[in-house]
Amino acid sequence: MKTFVVGDIHGAYKALKQCLRRIKFDYDNDRLICLGDIVDGWPDTPKCIEELLKIKNLVFVLGNHDIWAMNWFETGARPLIWTEQGGQATIDAYIKSPELMIKHRSFFKNTRKYFVDEGNRIYVHGGFNPEIDIDKQHIDFVTWDRTFYCLMDSKIIIKPYTEAFIGHTSTTGSSDKPFCKNKVWFMDQGAGWEGKLTMMNVETKEYCQSDKVSNLYKNIKGR
Repeated sequence: MKTFVVGDIHGAYKALKQCLRRIKFDYDNDRLICLGDIVDGWPDTPKCIEELLKIKNLVFVLGNHDIWAMNWFETGARPLIWTEQGGQATIDAYIKSPELMIKHRSFFKNTRKYFVDEGNRIYVHGGFNPEIDIDKQHIDFVTWDRTFYCLMDSKIIIKPYTEAFIGHTSTTGSSDKPFCKNKVWFMDQGAGWEGKLTMMNVETKEYCQSDKVSNLYKNIKGR
């Protein structure tokens, strides 16, 4: 089984399909770890989730946008901070496909705050404090934290983990490709905006990217 990790998808089904095809992903035998923020921005969140549900070995790490969507599923809450950052696109998509709301509610419940694989690599949406047991760190912190990005020029010790893979903070201001600093891999290349979606083999570090998502969804506003 090969293990792949994918950055923030943000409703970009066309980009997700491109990456799965370009990296030759095996839906039955490979494993895909999603770093969160599957929802919000581009108009195809339901299609993204339907595609991910086809993957036998899927690991879904929760992102801050996913939490907003989960709360809307459960309570109908529509905070302005969410709807103005891509949430309205998710709402509109499910209004068009209401039959998927119940199905996908259970999908979102089957999430993880973080994931550690057999090689002791950790996968988390935003970040974490290496000096504190991650089980003791609040979900809001690990889905929103940007410490690794802000301190990327400093020496960060991520023990006990061998590597970390994070999303959340787009690297498009500094790089349109995934990169590693202090054993932390930055995997969000701005697919929620005008950037690209990235998928990587965690062992070999071979990766593929989608076309610029704004070109895949011409005349449609993302986040």
